Amino acid sequence: MLRWPWTPTALAVAIAAVSGVLALRPPDGAPVWWIVGVVFVGGVVAESVPLHLEFGRQTWAFSFMDLVLVVGLIEVGAFWTVVARTAALLVALVHQRYAPPKLVFNLATGVTEVAVAALVLGLFPPVDLQEPLSWLALLVALIGAGLAGNVLVALAISMTAGVPGASFWKASLGTGAALPFLGVGIGIVVLLLLRETTWALVVVLPLVAAVLLLFRQTARVNRERSSLQQVYDFARRVEEVASDDTGLRRIATAVRELLNADRVALWLPPYLDAEPRLVVARADGSEEWYDGPSDPEDPVRRRAVATDDAGPVLLTAGRATAEESVALQRRGAQEVLGAPVVTAAGEFGYLEVCDRRSDVVSFQAGDRAALDSMLTHVNAAIRQQQLLTRIRYDADHDGLTGLPNRQRLATEIDDLLGGDPDVRVGLVLASLDNHTDVTDTLGHAASDELLMVTAGLLREQAPPGALVARMDGGQFAVLLPGLSLPATERAARRLRDAAATRARVAGLDLDVLLTLGVAAAPVHGQDSGTLMQRADVALLAGHASGGVASYHPVLDQQSLRRLQLGTELESAMAEKQITVVFQPIVDTRTSDIVSVETLVRWAHPRYGNVPPDDFIGLAEQIGRIGALTDYVLDLALERCRKWLDQDIGLSVAVNLSARCLAESDLVDRVRGALRKHGVPGSLLTLELTEGIVVDDSVRNSTVLADLHSLGLRLSMDDFGTGYSSLSQLRQLPIDELKIDKSFVLGMSTSQSESFIARSIVELAHNLGLRVVAEGVEDEVTRDLLTEMGCDKLQGFLVSRPLPDDRLEAWLLARTGVRSAVAGSPHRRLFVRS
Repeated sequence: MLRWPWTPTALAVAIAAVSGVLALRPPDGAPVWWIVGVVFVGGVVAESVPLHLEFGRQTWAFSFMDLVLVVGLIEVGAFWTVVARTAALLVALVHQRYAPPKLVFNLATGVTEVAVAALVLGLFPPVDLQEPLSWLALLVALIGAGLAGNVLVALAISMTAGVPGASFWKASLGTGAALPFLGVGIGIVVLLLLRETTWALVVVLPLVAAVLLLFRQTARVNRERSSLQQVYDFARRVEEVASDDTGLRRIATAVRELLNADRVALWLPPYLDAEPRLVVARADGSEEWYDGPSDPEDPVRRRAVATDDAGPVLLTAGRATAEESVALQRRGAQEVLGAPVVTAAGEFGYLEVCDRRSDVVSFQAGDRAALDSMLTHVNAAIRQQQLLTRIRYDADHDGLTGLPNRQRLATEIDDLLGGDPDVRVGLVLASLDNHTDVTDTLGHAASDELLMVTAGLLREQAPPGALVARMDGGQFAVLLPGLSLPATERAARRLRDAAATRARVAGLDLDVLLTLGVAAAPVHGQDSGTLMQRADVALLAGHASGGVASYHPVLDQQSLRRLQLGTELESAMAEKQITVVFQPIVDTRTSDIVSVETLVRWAHPRYGNVPPDDFIGLAEQIGRIGALTDYVLDLALERCRKWLDQDIGLSVAVNLSARCLAESDLVDRVRGALRKHGVPGSLLTLELTEGIVVDDSVRNSTVLADLHSLGLRLSMDDFGTGYSSLSQLRQLPIDELKIDKSFVLGMSTSQSESFIARSIVELAHNLGLRVVAEGVEDEVTRDLLTEMGCDKLQGFLVSRPLPDDRLEAWLLARTGVRSAVAGSPHRRLFVRS
């Protein structure tokens, strides 16, 4: 392919010379000079409203010159028509600032077109406007001239920008096909009228002006139609982009190609844990960064973002202020289209388009409109990308502190170890000692505040390069790449000392006290599972020793305390060390107490109050979770029976471990417990975790359906924290959802948490499920949930979990009794306002 711009020009000049010699002969006499002047003026006007076709950096023009050629060929002959048209074309092209190669090329093409028209006319009898054969001759001559011009343009494009495809011929011949017919028809009518009377000019001039305006409007409509099609194609392209820098670059490339621009830059602000991003798409395929788009003080970017409601801004060198001229110079651009883009977080990014690649056409109002249309799809694509990023981020991060979670920590450990036995990695697990006490005493909002303070302290005090993660409850982890076991132990002690402080939480000064467990690779393990398990064993030992402990094989039985708890679990139930407390659940519309959740507690004679998470998980590990569940179920149904004896129907809820569902006699045991206490199944709710729902072995068994057939209700506990979806729930006999308290606690201060809660309520109701919100601690949250249509409420605002005797006192003090309603054989309790 020949890329030298003078190559097609030289070819066009040669063809013009040959055709001119063959067809153009100077007439013997002088022409009618005023008609030559008319042809010249008409040519200038016609060339001032061209139809442009762009191919890369080359732009080719088609004009309504056929009318002028008809007048010239008939009235002054081919030679003077060439002279007048060439002069008119020279004036128009110089005014439009054509480059020298393109200017000469167009002049040569004009000469060739007139020469071809003259050669064709020479094949017919002399022109007589009264003869239809002359009309045909003129039409064939103009068609031949047009084809000759199109062939020259196609040759030039092939030499400079590649062989033009069907789109070129469709664009050039589609609009140009009608021009010879219009030119011949109007030209003949004009000349016939003028030969009758010069007063015909009164009619002719408006007619010609109208035709020119119609041609210009047609060209504009064709361009807008083409732009709409391009925008449609653009929308389909950006819908399929990936959620990474490659996807952003594809968006920028699509914008660049649609607007035939030299380069496009797309800048996005930081999102989640990602830094600000800038991608550049250039016509030459490079991705070289340049100044301007990433500078918030850049005047072009500042102006575009400040006028976001007005659409894209167009800045050209000829109309720029001094400051804007400097901004254009730093870009090396003559014109810039700039526009804001909106991210999923509602922040403004910035998109700019620099320099149309055409050597003639510049950005116009239509390009601003096209970019404005594209921005809708760009914004949607970016928001979709960022929402996918958010989903991935949420899967790897803790919702409260924003720290990486256990899953992300495991991935990071495995990536660091990489199967290399020589790689050194330290792991420190840190437990917030007073987390449970703060939760029970001050509520979840206060404990969450304490967790946030602790997360900040660990991030601040952790060594450079460390990864701080949140595990579960009040437990954190610090990953220390490259440290040996002794170095990790020293880092852990420094970290504990540095984080030991007092923090203002819920109006009180609370101590931040951490217990740490240390493990290190390769001495303690060479994979994430082993290393995390052994750090957890060390943490248990740290609780016993009151500070920092490192893993040692002697601790493999999960520490003496844990082992002793396991051996004492059975006797603790027999001796009533393990008891239950009850937390009321009320109906949002009627304030009826519809149920109480049964929660298990262990008051150990040596260790004090053992957290439920400690001994429930232990019971699962040693195979005693079934016995513990039966014990709690028996106490709950016993309490329910006492209410029934008072003619009060109050349902009880009991948590069901995933391990229990794997026990073949579970359904029979639950049925037996109901019969033992004489409690109908309708007064029992079993609360399940999301992990149960997505467990294939559970979903493929009949255990949930068999439990449901007993007449009891199945409730999904802590919904929203796992991986199940509402569509999965349709396949299971679930009656209600419990919105996880992590969403409820933040509703009064976070619109996103409120939106999530509202979405769960609406979707659950669409599936015929009732909704319970746990963790309701203030009246604002209660009112928001009531307005959303949430069915039931549970939390400290209603009551804390209470032992049996204190629950009875609370019921006497706070509730009244309603008569039984139709369909219910028992009276109901309601909370008095």
